[in-house]
Amino acid sequence: MNGRDRKLAILRRLSQEAEAISLHQLLDRLQNDFDFKERSVRRWLNELTQEGVIEKSGQKRGTKYKVAGRGIRNTHASRCFGSDSLSAIEKVRRPIYERQPVAYNNFWFDAYQPNISFYLSDALRRQLYEAGRRSNNHDPAGTYAHQIFNRLLIDLSYHSSRLEGNTYSLLDTERLLLQGSSAEGKLEEEKVMILNHKEAIRYLVDNALRLNVNLQTIRTLHYLLADGLVEAKYAGKVRDHSVRIGGSTYIPFDDPKQLQVQLERIAEKAAFIKNPFEQSLFLLIHISYLQAFIDVNKRTARLSANIPLIIDNLVPLSFNDVERDDYISAMIAIYELQDVNPLIDLYAYSYMRTCAAYDATIKAIGFDEVRVRYRHQRRAILREIIDRKLVGPQISEFIQNELTLRIGHLAQNSDVKKAIPQVDQRAFIEDILEDLDQMDASRIAGLGVTSEQLEAWLELYRGE
Repeated sequence: MNGRDRKLAILRRLSQEAEAISLHQLLDRLQNDFDFKERSVRRWLNELTQEGVIEKSGQKRGTKYKVAGRGIRNTHASRCFGSDSLSAIEKVRRPIYERQPVAYNNFWFDAYQPNISFYLSDALRRQLYEAGRRSNNHDPAGTYAHQIFNRLLIDLSYHSSRLEGNTYSLLDTERLLLQGSSAEGKLEEEKVMILNHKEAIRYLVDNALRLNVNLQTIRTLHYLLADGLVEAKYAGKVRDHSVRIGGSTYIPFDDPKQLQVQLERIAEKAAFIKNPFEQSLFLLIHISYLQAFIDVNKRTARLSANIPLIIDNLVPLSFNDVERDDYISAMIAIYELQDVNPLIDLYAYSYMRTCAAYDATIKAIGFDEVRVRYRHQRRAILREIIDRKLVGPQISEFIQNELTLRIGHLAQNSDVKKAIPQVDQRAFIEDILEDLDQMDASRIAGLGVTSEQLEAWLELYRGE
């Protein structure tokens, strides 16, 4: 029995274990069949760990080993999966040594033609749109995301981090994001992961009017999500060496030039897709599949999948009620089989659950529709009032003059060209006056005024 056969025997022995076992437990089981030396077994275990075939946990005498993905294989698949998906999941939950190594499939990517090929059926696209539509076609991009911002921030940060193994609870996540309170006994890396989600989500929502599906946006999302978690030179940039996927036989591209070109092709092809849900799923699939970055690929894919939904004022995808094991299996089905059915099932199931949850949130907290719908026009007027140092009657006169014009040209983005309808003008003016009364340094973000300009105006405003 040569070294390779003995190494395979170790893997087979581990695959028969329901739980992780120690080195000495493994040696006891192996001695029934062959004479294994402890030093050789240690070496083979280290090799198998580096290859991503087995997983190691614990330290020193407490170290234990199990076949990668073994825990997944023993769990029941979520009821959200259909028969086609269950067939694929059964294949990728077999022991890893029974699955063939596979490389990136260029032909699969090339075969997809925007608006001709579809991952989502026509009926499912319609169903998702009817469930997710929350605004009329006249509202600026990002209106709905602003409306449910705190809920989106908490849910997406929590669920996306949870899918990466983060152990912060939903309540811990909320406290960290809204109050800045770290959970005790948690790794600093987990805290950074969640806070990085906050920055990436804020970037998407705050820039909704200018947001496009392109390479720069994807790289920016990776930079925000990876900052402090990878070496600085790799944040927002494609990797320059090979990576392997734990628990999978998939072997991604190694060449950085090839990765750069393919990431550009993914962004370009995605940009042509008209349906927001198809575009969302395409980004989720192909950014994850390429593995262009040294780490944080799936997180980047999940945030990128929300770009078209935020732009089109649809309910964002927060990955509510998705089991981590199911998500991993769905991704491995793409890596090894290029089978998108499991991920489609998870996507649709989670999206419908998210829509229902967000409706309950809006009903509970209420919503100032005028404030959200015309926030850009309101902020433009606030900026002009502060910049021109208007006080007293000058403020009312200025607002009335602007309401007779198409005031969108004052907004930060030239695409916003919308007058305030007569029916909304009274509430619009009340929102402006309320903001002026409460104006301080914490409220000038996004107005385009400096703290010095604010102080100069406040001195006049308070002294009138």
